[in-house]
Amino acid sequence: MCNTVQLSNLERNSYVREQIETATMHLLAERELREISVSQVTEAAGVSRVSFYRNYEDKEDVVKTYIGRLILGWHKENADRFVAAKAETGKDDVMFESLFGFLKDHVDLFTLLEKRGMFYLFKDAFLGIYGPKPEYPNGVAYVSAFAFHGICGWIEEWVRRGMRESGREMVALLAQMGSLG
Repeated sequence: MCNTVQLSNLERNSYVREQIETATMHLLAERELREISVSQVTEAAGVSRVSFYRNYEDKEDVVKTYIGRLILGWHKENADRFVAAKAETGKDDVMFESLFGFLKDHVDLFTLLEKRGMFYLFKDAFLGIYGPKPEYPNGVAYVSAFAFHGICGWIEEWVRRGMRESGREMVALLAQMGSLG
C-alpha cells in the first residue's frame, strides 16, 4: 500500500480514486453491481466511505468515470495523429481504426459491461466526451448527436457479436455503408 502521508492532496486524491475504481472493477467481474455495496468497495480499496462519496455519486459513477478516464487517455495519446490524418485525407479512418483497436485492447471490460447490462455507461462516458454540447448551434448539435449515437450503436452491436472484426475491418464496413466521410 502507498504511503499517503508523503503525497500531496492532489496525488492522494488521485491514488484514492484509482483504488476505488480498481476495487469496483474487480468486484464487478465477480458479481452484479447491485450486489456490491459501497462498504465492500471501500474495504477492498482500503479507503473510507467519506473518500468514496467525496469522489463519486454512486457505484455507477465509479464505472463511468473509469471508462471516461480510459477514453480520454486513448484520445490524448493519439490526438495529434488523428488531426494530421484528417488534414491529410479529410477522413476519420485513422481515428476510428484506433478507436476499435482501443476497444479490442479492453475487450474484457467492454464484454463485461455488455454481460452486466451496463453498456450504457460506455455510451454515457463516450457521448459526454465527444457528443453534442449545449453551446453547439442546433444544426451542429443534431449532426453530432446523429454521428455519435450511430457510432455507439455500431460499437455496441460489435461488442454484442464478440468483437470479431479488427479495427481496419470495422472502418471498411463503416466506409462501405457510407458512414465515414
